[in-house]
This record gives sequence, C-alpha cells and structure tokens, in this order.
Amino acid sequence: MSNTLMGLVDFFELHQKLGANEVILDVRKPEEYSEGHIQHALNIPVDQLGDRFEELKKFSKIYIHCKRGGRAKTAFDTLSSKGLNNLVCIHDAGMDLWKENGYPVEI
Repeated sequence: MSNTLMGLVDFFELHQKLGANEVILDVRKPEEYSEGHIQHALNIPVDQLGDRFEELKKFSKIYIHCKRGGRAKTAFDTLSSKGLNNLVCIHDAGMDLWKENGYPVEI
C-alpha cells in the first residue's frame, strides 16, 4: 500500500463505501469539527497527531481532510514521515467545498 492524493469529488463517491477498518481523519480544530463534519469522521487536530500516532496505525486506510486542504497536506506529510503508508490526502479542498457542494454534514 502506498500514500496517495485524492480529490474531494472522488472522495465523496468513495466515502459511503468505506471498509470497517478505514477511517476519515478530520484534522481541524475541535471547534471547527463541532460546527459540522463528515459522518463517522475521527477528529484529531493536526497539532495532536504525534500524541495519537499509535491509534492511527491500526487502520488499513486513513482519508485525511481539513477545511480547505492545507492542514490535510501537513498531516499527510507528518504521518508519512513517521512511516504510515496507509494514507490518502484529500488535497484539493475540505469541509468548505464539501458544504458548498451540498454533501451531508453531521453536527
């Protein structure tokens, strides 16, 4: 398995079919997450990834996103540098575009 980049529209098509051992990782701040997030997303702010690294190793695939894409890329680079090779970065957008597209949001 290798780390990859994925666009938001492709991710939307895929996100409803995630396997039991796959996770959506929302790296925004808790306040942002509480204002609306993708259903079943795990919230670990980008600055706390180091503390939760062991928890993330158990997933077969981790789909990383944020508000607009910048923090997702930072998280992707951080976790890649620690040796995780089960990452997919939603690099071209985030929750802003998710909401603009009318995709479902959980509060």
